[in-house]
Amino acid sequence: MENDILYQIALTQINGIGVVQAKLLLEHFGNAATIFTAPRKTLGAVEGIGEIRANAIKNFTDFKAIEEEINFCGKHHIEILFLTDAKYPKRLLHCYDAPTVLYYRGTANLNTARTVSIIGTRLNTDYGKQVTEQLVHGLKDQQALIVSGMAFGIDAIAHKAAVQQGLSTVGVLAHGLDTIYPAQHKGLAKDMLLNGGLLTEFPRLTKPDKHNFPRRNRIVAGMADATVVVETAAKGGSMITAELAYNYNRDLFAVPGKITDSKSTGCLKLIQQNKAAIYTDVAQLMETMGWHQKKTTPKKQRELFIDLSEDEKTIVAILQTKETVHIDELYHQSGLSSSSVASAMLTLELQNVIVSLPGKMYRMM
Repeated sequence: MENDILYQIALTQINGIGVVQAKLLLEHFGNAATIFTAPRKTLGAVEGIGEIRANAIKNFTDFKAIEEEINFCGKHHIEILFLTDAKYPKRLLHCYDAPTVLYYRGTANLNTARTVSIIGTRLNTDYGKQVTEQLVHGLKDQQALIVSGMAFGIDAIAHKAAVQQGLSTVGVLAHGLDTIYPAQHKGLAKDMLLNGGLLTEFPRLTKPDKHNFPRRNRIVAGMADATVVVETAAKGGSMITAELAYNYNRDLFAVPGKITDSKSTGCLKLIQQNKAAIYTDVAQLMETMGWHQKKTTPKKQRELFIDLSEDEKTIVAILQTKETVHIDELYHQSGLSSSSVASAMLTLELQNVIVSLPGKMYRMM
């Protein structure tokens, strides 16, 4: 097992091998260890790799530093989550640039039924604070996981409100877990570890350099069902995260504000461009997400007399296990390609076997 982790981390340390190339290699060779033992010529023949990247893999020797990383993680109760691990955030798997490895310290379930990212400016107004706190309070009954980026302003307000409400909250970091940035949030981080956690793709000794934050933001956007932008200028980190959520086909909400308020220009822009739904209150968010479905006594599943393909049978089998299932869970559990799932879902809907709900949820008819 430890050797597996050694090679998994090593895959993230090679110059020229980003998350996309790593995924190509893993799809071709099956596991990280096999990549490092493969002949140079075989590596180079993989589409998207070539001679230069193949040489970089074969010339990699810094395994001692990785062993030190593994020891550090063990000492500080940090879990190393590889793409194929059960605890890896499943929603991220449907992002083309999902991190190959994540470092996680905490107790929160990263695959809760409902996850909401709350983001916004570091220089919030009282209005932004009030909206954020009301949003988190309203999500208490849903037991949603609250995700944000541990920054000053809206991020910190969301994390603190979650701690106060007893909701799990995860901070996604732009640096290693050997430090907390900003330093003023060390106390908050300790509180979050009791019923939440800290997550990053960066190994220890990684500083919070400027270019790390957009990479951090894609995790904030990708691991949530919905992202709520509370306050933001027209440019900045929150807008990057919002664009990522939109491109990942996640539900995106923006809090409207005064047209004269610079802190609301980004939110208004997202609404104007039809990229984000207007956020007015928690009830509206839950209705949009399909989280207000009435609970009924489970009925005995009717016999299906329709001739189904093997792919369709796979989808139906998954949907029969729960009242509602998110599209990401269908992708993950079925093991089918996105095109196969889409085709099977369309046929099943046309045959009135399944029904589509708001928030990319599905259930049996």
